[in-house]
Amino acid sequence: MTEKTILAPGDTAPELTLPDADGNPVSLADYRGRSVVVYFYPAAGTPGCTKQACDFRDNLAQLNGAGLDVLGVSPDAPAKLARFVEAEGLTFPVLSDPGKEVLRAWGAFGEKKLYGKTVTGVIRSTFVVDPEGRISTAQYNVKATGHVAKLIRDLAL
Repeated sequence: MTEKTILAPGDTAPELTLPDADGNPVSLADYRGRSVVVYFYPAAGTPGCTKQACDFRDNLAQLNGAGLDVLGVSPDAPAKLARFVEAEGLTFPVLSDPGKEVLRAWGAFGEKKLYGKTVTGVIRSTFVVDPEGRISTAQYNVKATGHVAKLIRDLAL
């Protein structure tokens, strides 16, 4: 069994370059010099993930105004992400990690509890990466509903 990656404030954020909903590569390095919220979610179009994505969309102006960009990452294929972006009017990049390499590098894939059972899957997680590429906030097992409001409170925005 391999040791699970757990990121903590001060760690260097693992690099990521993944296709967006249109298949264009988006890299964390593209955001160097700005703070970025990187959040990992299980599946586009499901009720919890839709609520969380819409909360980020609805609070994007406040987050951007505080100097934070937002990237969402799931194992969904770009075509599914494109339908999700279209259906929900998402205004930030959602990225495809079907091989789950990035999810694993960030500690956002592995064993988790779901309805009292231990399963393997995406661990809903949110990170804030500072302008130098270091983790300033690392939150695992976050709730889909109310998470963005909590993040805004935690960051005192």
